Amino acid sequence: MDWVQLISSVVIGLGAGLLGGLAGVGGSILILPSLGMVFGYPNSSTHHLYMAAAMTVNVAVAIPAALRHRQAGLVRMDLLRVLVPVTAAWLAVGVIASNFLPGWQLQILLAVFLVGYCAYLVWSAVAQRAEAGEGQQRITTPRLAVSAALAGSTAGLLGLGGGVLQVPLLQVLCKVPLRQAIGTSSAVICLTAVVGAGLKLATLRGEGESAWEALVLAAVMIPTAVLGARLGAGLMHKLPLNAVRVAITVVLLISAWRLAAAGGKMAGWW
Repeated sequence: MDWVQLISSVVIGLGAGLLGGLAGVGGSILILPSLGMVFGYPNSSTHHLYMAAAMTVNVAVAIPAALRHRQAGLVRMDLLRVLVPVTAAWLAVGVIASNFLPGWQLQILLAVFLVGYCAYLVWSAVAQRAEAGEGQQRITTPRLAVSAALAGSTAGLLGLGGGVLQVPLLQVLCKVPLRQAIGTSSAVICLTAVVGAGLKLATLRGEGESAWEALVLAAVMIPTAVLGARLGAGLMHKLPLNAVRVAITVVLLISAWRLAAAGGKMAGWW
């Protein structure tokens, strides 16, 4: 890792932390395409290495963000008893499934997922979907379990923190207010990301990659990611929700384009 790559990794960590604090996600959606831009894809399995590093950073991003959200009273402790165990179980299933796919397929899948998520953000902004009222909430164990299962399996498969899908699912299925969904999602990631990161690191050898390299890469990003997460969590309570949605949409669309371009090139499509 030269100085340019080192500084770039530090900046990536800061950006991932800001995004995680603002949106209640782990930061992988920014880390994965950014690492590809900085370091490239020397091997067909390199994306698996980046996934392990990103999932490790997710743990560090979620903790300060969740603490900040809890201080603001936005972590729904009553939801965690269902969300945490179900998310952790399906996260493990997703990680194992990811090991059966080549890196370029995972890149394309992640790019498609990001475009779909951006479409949801745009729709939310246009429809003015802000905070749901207390009387509108539809929180049941089956709804929470479905939300956790979908978020966990997708996060494990694509190397995400889980919040990128869990936040909208909590809103749509359970009508949880957006800010509470973000705060609760951060708390879930604190407890479940360890499972995903540990399992991905443990299985990297089977992909021909080094867990040590992934940990070193994560260690470079974690300090600024933690700082960014605290800043992002604080900004989330001050910025207009639609402004947050627009900013995140722009970043994610750029990330999706970079992932699709790299994955398609690796697959020989262009």
